[in-house]
Amino acid sequence: MNIHEYQAKSILREHGAPVPNGFPIFSLDDVENAANALGGPVWVVKSQIHAGGRGKGKFVEPEAGEAGGVRLSRSVDEVKANVR
Repeated sequence: MNIHEYQAKSILREHGAPVPNGFPIFSLDDVENAANALGGPVWVVKSQIHAGGRGKGKFVEPEAGEAGGVRLSRSVDEVKANVR
């Protein structure tokens, strides 16, 4: 079964497991509202793809290197810049 992290969190939450808050972003229009709803001062932007295992998600910019698909953001503007 291939499910994304946000889907797994929903299933776990339904069964009473404690999970961190978060929002899947399907449109750039959702980014600012989601960041504001979570509050700060630090947000984590993660890419989630079905790619055969942990750590396979990557950002497309060459300067991102092999750092993987996780970025820390310290402002809502930084969150918006990290979500493309």
